[in-house]
Amino acid sequence: MSASGNRELWGSRIGFIVAAAGSAVGLGNVWRFPYLVGMNGGAAFVLVYIALAITVGLTVMIAEFCLGRASRKNAVGAFRVLAKNPFWQIVGWIGLLVGGFIILSYYGIIAGWTIKYMVGSFTGLMDAAAAGKSGDVLNAFLADSGNMIMYQVTAMLVCIVIVAGGVGKGIERACKILMPALFILLLVLIVRAVTLPGAREGIVFYLKPDFSKLTGKSVLDALSQGFFSLSLGMGIMITYGSYIAKDDNLPGSAMMVLGLDTLIAFLAGLAIFPAVFAMGVEPSQGVGLTFVALPGIFAKMPMGAFFCFLFFLLLFVAALTSMISLLEVAVSFIMDEFHWSRSKSAWLGGIFITLLGVPSALSFTGSPTVFGKGFFDFMDYISNSILMPSCAIGISLYVGWVWANSARKEVTNQGQIRFGMMELWLMSLRFFAPIAIGVILINGIK
Repeated sequence: MSASGNRELWGSRIGFIVAAAGSAVGLGNVWRFPYLVGMNGGAAFVLVYIALAITVGLTVMIAEFCLGRASRKNAVGAFRVLAKNPFWQIVGWIGLLVGGFIILSYYGIIAGWTIKYMVGSFTGLMDAAAAGKSGDVLNAFLADSGNMIMYQVTAMLVCIVIVAGGVGKGIERACKILMPALFILLLVLIVRAVTLPGAREGIVFYLKPDFSKLTGKSVLDALSQGFFSLSLGMGIMITYGSYIAKDDNLPGSAMMVLGLDTLIAFLAGLAIFPAVFAMGVEPSQGVGLTFVALPGIFAKMPMGAFFCFLFFLLLFVAALTSMISLLEVAVSFIMDEFHWSRSKSAWLGGIFITLLGVPSALSFTGSPTVFGKGFFDFMDYISNSILMPSCAIGISLYVGWVWANSARKEVTNQGQIRFGMMELWLMSLRFFAPIAIGVILINGIK
């Protein structure tokens, strides 16, 4: 384990890439991406998504890595160190708030659902799904706040233990195990799905583009998914960037993270759509596709309980790698600002975030509400529709206009490596990325 002063560093470049990709790979890839593909016509949406992830997502990711490595600080500390005008610190505070606290508070609840369904695979879920009652199972679980909180706490405990172990021995080591496990689980599920009778129709739907099915909403959904799935505007990539060695190639690392993230999303669709079409299920069912339709599909398969367990284990692993990075945003801030030990920061921060998530768990039974929304829905709305896009726009404008000269030096390792896309990258930061993300912000507010 190397260090820079008192700052922990990744043990290796591949360790950083795997951890950053683990952050980007989350429920958005394995859960949200497939149902957005289903709702937007299939393969044509996938191509638009990839194009926008490269142009917008990669632009902002490189900028966040630069801010983190140059400052060796958390999301707030990065702007405090680098920005002469304290106004820009607001951007860091937004990233800390949304990534370190708000998102993780309700993300842990969804991770708890995946644990519940892993257990349920062998304790009655398959019987209920075979009888067409998997929706009743989900509704009963959502109505049992105590049970939901128990699974939320379980997921958060796993996350806290890993982050308390440190950057190298905790986060990096865990992600080096979890990410290969994610690939293996996906490959097993793909083999099962594509060998089902009638799977070919799903493969064609997923891989053969039909651009006539694209709409303006499809492009907006692709832009939104490409932005959110890469964990941008949350303070994560700034925090992870602060642990990068000075001689690492930032654009190259960002490309590898983007590639792994997109590959996982693509493979998730390949695991889901052949099975969906083979079983005659409507692919545009939204969130219900995961927790209602898919258990019904598994119930009809040989060894259905086993494959159902594997699928929700896959979801949990994807959720956990993102939870680790979200908690690290808060832990890095607490360590830097209060000079607490990593263990103390992880446990106290993790407990606070878990408690912050309790109202979200309770909101499925009707209360509490905020501005007419359930607490869970409000936290999701305020983070995804307002705070994340606002943070990413601030990062783009600051790096592209205010910090551009320093950004040129940081992205080229003080002139030691060549970045042929420099001018295009800065142009994207100044104009294209803020406008594109602004569309997400305006649409979210509407």
